[in-house]
Amino acid sequence: MSAPKGIDWEWAITTGGTLSARQRRQLTGTLISALPRMLTGQVKLALGRRGPGRVDFTDLRLPDSKLAKAAETEARECLTPHVLEHSYRSYFFGRALSELDGVPYDDELAYVSCLLHDLNLEHPTPGRCFAVTGAERAMDFALASGATQDQADIIGKAIAAHLTVGVADDLGDLGFVSAGAAVDVFGGRMWDLDPAWVTDLLARHPRYDFKRHMTAAVTTEAAAVPHGRGHWLMTTAAFRQLIRMAPFPE
Repeated sequence: MSAPKGIDWEWAITTGGTLSARQRRQLTGTLISALPRMLTGQVKLALGRRGPGRVDFTDLRLPDSKLAKAAETEARECLTPHVLEHSYRSYFFGRALSELDGVPYDDELAYVSCLLHDLNLEHPTPGRCFAVTGAERAMDFALASGATQDQADIIGKAIAAHLTVGVADDLGDLGFVSAGAAVDVFGGRMWDLDPAWVTDLLARHPRYDFKRHMTAAVTTEAAAVPHGRGHWLMTTAAFRQLIRMAPFPE
């Protein structure tokens, strides 16, 4: 499964994340095609059949470039505690899945993209998707912090795309953020991860009643951008229910 054709970076910056009726149907078709795999995964979870995916926290080295350090500071200063910790968990979940699947990724850019992917989640702009405005903001920040244009483009595209169904199947630069965030928001591919490691990660980066905060944020986003992906997620993809049913003890 892959993201629907045409729901890409050019579309995002041109339309601000506005979906046409055809694009909404495309997303719905992509979602339907993903259901068998999702249901199989839920059965594995229910049966306690879990995979080995994990990131070894022993002697863990996080990216420490000038750009990475600047992104850490920006995230700490701009994000609420529950969104900040979600951003860190998204990175570790994405890293665990990428390494489990043997997919190469740029660790520095993945880290920065995850830390900044929800800069505008709780600050909606009427008529423009928060993932798009957040991508633009993150790109400007990255360039001001010494990133090349190519690096900034990778960061922006990953952030803008992270709401699109199907993008998470590309665990390289484009889908890393989406895959990691999907685990944290609704338990996507949780069945592939070591449960003891997940418990350790949650102790290091607590959820702080994340389900409630995320539901409120996306509800507000859907109202502000009625033709955006947030609205589609809430009205067609049962996003509120998916968040509530995510396999995290809250």
